[in-house]
Amino acid sequence: MLAQRIYLDHAATTPMRPEAIAAVEEGMRRWANPSSPHAEGRAARAALEDARARIKAALGWDGELIFTSGASEAIAIAMARAKAGSRLVSAIEHDSVLRVAGDAARIPVRPNGTIDLDILQALIERAQSPLVAVQHVNSELGAFQDAAAIRAMVAARDGLFFCDASQSAGKHPLPKADLIALSAHKFGGPIGIGALLVRDFAMLDPSGGQEFGYRGGTENLPGALGMAAALDATERMGDGAARWLADLQPALLGLRMKVADAGGNFIGGDGAGTAIAAIAMPGVKAAAQLIQLDSMGFAVSAGSACSSGSLKTSHVLEAIRTPPEVAESTIRVSVGWNTMAEDIARFAGAWQQIAQRARSRAA
Repeated sequence: MLAQRIYLDHAATTPMRPEAIAAVEEGMRRWANPSSPHAEGRAARAALEDARARIKAALGWDGELIFTSGASEAIAIAMARAKAGSRLVSAIEHDSVLRVAGDAARIPVRPNGTIDLDILQALIERAQSPLVAVQHVNSELGAFQDAAAIRAMVAARDGLFFCDASQSAGKHPLPKADLIALSAHKFGGPIGIGALLVRDFAMLDPSGGQEFGYRGGTENLPGALGMAAALDATERMGDGAARWLADLQPALLGLRMKVADAGGNFIGGDGAGTAIAAIAMPGVKAAAQLIQLDSMGFAVSAGSACSSGSLKTSHVLEAIRTPPEVAESTIRVSVGWNTMAEDIARFAGAWQQIAQRARSRAA
C-alpha cells in the first residue's frame, strides 16, 4: 500500500479549511446580490458586512477593508491608485507587484533577503511622498522584513507603505503598514477572494462601483464568507506565529540539521520562524529533485520559474546574488495549517536520500 502523499507547497496555495468549505456552501445558497435593495439583497449585504467585520477582527485591523478577487487585484489597486508620488519596490517582490511597478526604482536586498535599510533611506530622501512596496514575508525565501522600521522611515517623508502580506496573514500578526494585500487561499480560505486593507480611504483614489466606490463588480459573498470562516478557525496570535506554525518549529529545525548533514543549505537564511524555506541540493538540479520527490510522494515547488517554456532563474535568487549553480539546484518547501511534524520528518529523510545518492554517484 502506498503511503499517503505529503503536500508541502502551501506558499502556492493551501487546502481549504473544512469551516471555509461549509461557509462557501452556505454562501452559494444566498442567491441575492448584496447591492440589491429588496429583502433578499439586504440579507446578503448583512452577511457580507458581517464577514468583513469578522475578518478585520481576526486580523486586528481597525482600518478599511476592500474585498478583491485576490492579492493580485489588491496589489494592482494599491500600486495604481495610492495617493503618493514615486513608487519604490523591493527587488524581491512577487511578480504581481513587479508587473505593475513599471520603471519604479528597485530597493536592493541583502544576501539574507532583507531590505537594505540604509539604501532605502537614501532612496526615500530623494523621493517625493513615495509609495514604498515591500513584501512582509518573501514568497520564495521566507525572509521577514522589518515592517515597523520601514513604515517609520516612509512616514517621516510623508509617504505610504504598501505591504503584500499574502504569505504572512493568518500565520503572523499583520505588519505595520498603510495598505496591505491579502489572499484567502494562502491561509485556508477559497481561491478567488482577497482584500486590500487601507488605513484610511483618503489614501486611495476611488474608481466607482461597489466596495464603497473603490472596486467595481458584484461582491463575492460565498468567497467572503469562506475567507472569514478560515480566519475564524485560526487562533488569535500575539506577537509570534500561529500555534500550528510554532508547533512545527522543532520539526523544521530537524530538517535544517539533516539538510546541513547532507551538504545542502538554506538560501537566504535558515527559514526559522516562517512557513517557507528555499533549500539547495548541490549537484542536483531543481527539476530533477521535483521529479524524484514527486515519485516518492511529496509535492514541492522549484526555486526557479518556468516562463514561455524555458527555465529561468528566479529574480529573487538573482537579487540576493545566489550563484547560478546554487540557484538551479534550489527548491521551495512550504508548510501550512494541516502539515504534521511527521510530514516534515518524512520529507527530510527523502531529501537526504536523494542528496546522498547524488554524492555517491559523484564520488
